[in-house]
Amino acid sequence: MRCPFCLTEETKVIDSRLIADGYQVRRRRECGVCHERFTTFEAAELLLPKVIKNDGSRQPFDENKLRHGILHALEKCPVSSDDIERSINHIIYKLRATGEREIASKEVGKLVMEELKTLDKVAYIRFASVYLSFDDINQFSAEIEKLKDS
Repeated sequence: MRCPFCLTEETKVIDSRLIADGYQVRRRRECGVCHERFTTFEAAELLLPKVIKNDGSRQPFDENKLRHGILHALEKCPVSSDDIERSINHIIYKLRATGEREIASKEVGKLVMEELKTLDKVAYIRFASVYLSFDDINQFSAEIEKLKDS
């Protein structure tokens, strides 16, 4: 790996650690010429399936869109950013594990709901109300009852 300071290829790894629940490797490197230190991150590059929208169109999976939806549901909820990132990584892992080239947006929504249910019940209800298109208070009540029973 080239040194970002002097551009030489003479760098060596001085420390490696697993991060992101073992899905990434953090490597501390040192340049053999200028002796500057820098950090690199290594992760497996696996393809995520395309998302089939409700209208039948297909879009590449967008991690930022996923993160935005989860953060929006968790607005003003006491959930740590580490827990949020762990949930996002868990959803992405499950999507990759399907081995499918395409997945329905409804399936992605179900995965998000599963994660939100473990993170924060209020955020789960917020997301479910939009995702499941609740029309009246009875649908809210039914979903809350399901939460109480689980």
